This record gives sequence, structure tokens and C-alpha cells, in this order.
Amino acid sequence: MSSTDVDADLTSMLRTLMPFGEALGMSALKGDAGEVVVTGEWAAERCTAGGVLHGGYLMALADSSGAACAVFNLPKGATTSTIESKTNFFRPVTEGVVTVRSTPVHVGRTTIVVQTDVTRADGALVTRTTQTQAVLTPRA
Repeated sequence: MSSTDVDADLTSMLRTLMPFGEALGMSALKGDAGEVVVTGEWAAERCTAGGVLHGGYLMALADSSGAACAVFNLPKGATTSTIESKTNFFRPVTEGVVTVRSTPVHVGRTTIVVQTDVTRADGALVTRTTQTQAVLTPRA
């Protein structure tokens, strides 16, 4: 799967559900209960010192992709919100596209745990995020 495999309908759906995805420049490649894959791009305005993509940008992509993965695993009528997120940073991104891949680790009645890996164009692991999403069911 390459960044040229953008799913325009899925990208539009995710950006409608999560308008911040537009600001992130997030594009969707795949989305279902087993895996969500999105991309983001290096841009100077998304960087910290030395032309390195800002950690907050990478975390925002991971959180958005992870939340989308949780949404695909929700029971009918439920919504979700991130209640915990932890990110490890392994290497910098100084150019190109990053691929963000989220998979469910645990899908329970009250929480969903998602692992999200961000990789560079060369396939190197940039970050790994583990997040817990609350399963918010409508109150009667």
C-alpha cells in the first residue's frame, strides 16, 4: 500500500467526523475494524528546530488514526474519546510522507485499546503510540 492509494471517500468521511484531520493534511488509505491506515506529509510549518516534524504533529496523526480505528469497533450508537495515550519516539522525519497504521489490541465493552505505528517512507519506525479510547454509550 502506498500513499498514492488514497481512498477519497474514506478521507472525506474521516475529515467530516474529525475536522482536525483536514488541518493535519491527513489522507486515508484504509479503514475497517481491523486496521486504519492514514498518511501525513512533512511540511516546514509542521516542524520544530532543524526541519524535523514536530512530535505533536506525529502524536495528533496517531491519535486521529487510533480514534478512527476505535470508531470502526464501536457498538451501534456509541461514540468514543481518548482517555489515555502514550507515545515513544524512535527517529526523526525530515522529509516525505509518514504512514500511520492503527490496529486494535483490545475491544471491550467500556474501552478500546489501539496501537499505532508511524513509519517513514523508508519503512523505519518513527513512533509507537498506545492509546485507550472510552466507549461512550448513549444514556437513556
